[in-house]
Amino acid sequence: MTDVFVYDHVRTPRGRGKKDGALHEVPSVRLAAKALEAIRDRNGLDTSTVDDIIMGCVDPVMDAGAVIPKAAAFEAGYSTTAPGIQISRFCASGLDAVNYAAGKIAAGADDIVIAGGVESMSRVGLGMSGGAWFMDPSVNFPAYFMPQGVSADLIATKYGFSRDDVDAYAVESQKRAAHAWKSGYFDKSVVPVKDQNGLTILAHDEHMRPGTDMQSLAGLNPSFQMPGEMGGFEAVGIQAHPEIEKINYVHHAGNSSGIVDGSGVVLLGSKAGGESMGLKPRARIRAFANIGSDPALMLTGPVDVTEKLLKKTGMSLADIDLFELNEAFAAVVLRFMQHFDVSHDVMNVNGGAIAMGHPLGATGAMILGTVLDELERRDLNTALVTLCIGAGMGTATVIERV
Repeated sequence: MTDVFVYDHVRTPRGRGKKDGALHEVPSVRLAAKALEAIRDRNGLDTSTVDDIIMGCVDPVMDAGAVIPKAAAFEAGYSTTAPGIQISRFCASGLDAVNYAAGKIAAGADDIVIAGGVESMSRVGLGMSGGAWFMDPSVNFPAYFMPQGVSADLIATKYGFSRDDVDAYAVESQKRAAHAWKSGYFDKSVVPVKDQNGLTILAHDEHMRPGTDMQSLAGLNPSFQMPGEMGGFEAVGIQAHPEIEKINYVHHAGNSSGIVDGSGVVLLGSKAGGESMGLKPRARIRAFANIGSDPALMLTGPVDVTEKLLKKTGMSLADIDLFELNEAFAAVVLRFMQHFDVSHDVMNVNGGAIAMGHPLGATGAMILGTVLDELERRDLNTALVTLCIGAGMGTATVIERV
């Protein structure tokens, strides 16, 4: 199989996913086009050599519909020979886009692929694409369907994470993200979104609240107690896990991922593809995997898929220098660190989605880029990137510098 290299990556800032957010007036296709323009321009990319553009988009409807990566390629001025395809595996879509690209390159089908994702959550609301998992009893009954926040609280209850535990994690995420921005760690990878006149609309992650402390979080009420207790979803969780007598509701807006708009892409290719354009590889895709996991706990997939990937590759946790796990909810990361005895010193070292937000289809590609930059900054070698996924799944990728 052909080695697959990461040549570059870029992302937009993450705009607050509300009508008053800075990126609300920027359609999804334009966000995706901004990332495509940046990856092309900074690498001198001849877009006629691009074999495919693969983008995750969890809700590909309204102005995010109609094969958004191909539409974005038109807007970005790419060669008409560059095709596009959109995919969805819920929150892992952006990372799976990278993995699908890697698989095509490894198989020898493609030499240059751009992969990533986009989501405009202020314009296309969460869950707007609908689906049987939400709406069809023949599906959601055996899936133990419940809102993800109730599942996060079920995880916290089952594995013993208190309100103080999840709030303390959230405070640290905010501190780390603020420090990373202040220190310029994101400068080379975040490209400002500008309007048609070249004026900057947003150059900085907008969702961050660097002044967050335990006292301010203590004033927030649990977000998922009402759907859990009044909506009947707590009973669903207890039916799946009868060892739980009562769910302890600990998650709220301050220790859960932020709803935001954004796009990010990764430039991947074979050795020959990169050499043909004079590109220098930054990392190699060493391995990737997907898995289905407990549908009621729903968000413990990163544990299961990491075990699968380590077994598949013969690697151990000691071979991983840095970990990047999407902060969908604080308990998701706490459970991963608890299960593997991973130190917070090597986990999400520049903060995560609690501080900066989670643009669903784009996040996987964004965090892969974040950890690659950090490997280079620290002169380390190997990182594992993973995300939890709706309906109980997990995706993980191992990259290593070259």
